Amino acid sequence: MTDTHAPTPRRPGEQALAALGLEAPALDPSDASPHTFPGGGRWRTEVPSVEGPEALAVVLKESSRLDVPVHRISQGSGIWMLTDAEITEMVEATAERDIELCLFTGPRGTWDIGGSTRTDSKGAGLRARGHDAVAGCVEDAVRATELGVKCLLVADEGVLWALHRARTAGIIPADTTLKVSALIGPVNPAAYAVYENLGGDSINVPSDLTLDHLTEIRRVSAAPMDMYIEAPDDLGGYIRMYEVAELIRRGAPLYLKFGLSKAPGIYPYGHHMRDLTLATAKERVRRGRLALDLLARHGADGDMAPLGSRLPGTLKRFETPA
Repeated sequence: MTDTHAPTPRRPGEQALAALGLEAPALDPSDASPHTFPGGGRWRTEVPSVEGPEALAVVLKESSRLDVPVHRISQGSGIWMLTDAEITEMVEATAERDIELCLFTGPRGTWDIGGSTRTDSKGAGLRARGHDAVAGCVEDAVRATELGVKCLLVADEGVLWALHRARTAGIIPADTTLKVSALIGPVNPAAYAVYENLGGDSINVPSDLTLDHLTEIRRVSAAPMDMYIEAPDDLGGYIRMYEVAELIRRGAPLYLKFGLSKAPGIYPYGHHMRDLTLATAKERVRRGRLALDLLARHGADGDMAPLGSRLPGTLKRFETPA
């Protein structure tokens, strides 16, 4: 539950605007999220698009230099784009820092012959097309978890349900967490609740949801939420740094994702994109420092979840078939 004794954060520009008679309306306590992460804290951090061991090394070095706490590292190209040795190196490096590593599962609509994803309607988007694509995602999940990966990134409802059933059945470890991708993120409370019940342990919502949308979601679900504070251009390029304190107040428990706009896409990553990938990895950490500095200036940097925490708490699930 929210700490009612915590000092009220300062809202951006409030003192100067109040002196000019332009103060904002008072905040409504009823629209604040009452939820926290298990073990305490209302927000965690994530650095996305870390596409391999070399990019990971850059992120870890830069996060130490800029004192940016990191709870989770995620990758977007896919498990099948990494060798066993590369995955193992990433698992060991993140484990040493007690950071959760999340890798993307299997073939998705943009990688196969689904030309409809390039039309104005976007067709079926990034979902797994057909049985073979689902099978590829499950194959990725089994391989990654056998190599020590504890978090899987999913962009399809059927894959999510299949992997939730797989961990229930002991096919993958029971403590594997399933993260729902921003590429299929829910935009209303009913859809958010469905993703939670299908097995989502953290659910990425689009970065253009309003503050009221976040409050609506929090009235039906306590499942951890992920949101790009700065979104890549292919997800809208939204920059919401000045809203971070209010996003936490409305959306907790919330992962703050430090994305990067005005940067070329890097999926699927290969060494031909090395310089760009390392440069953007470094800049994502700097963007994180900027967001954390804003929180500190506004007195809203308390209530961070302990570093090393990764589990989502007890969530609602559909009953799995026998």
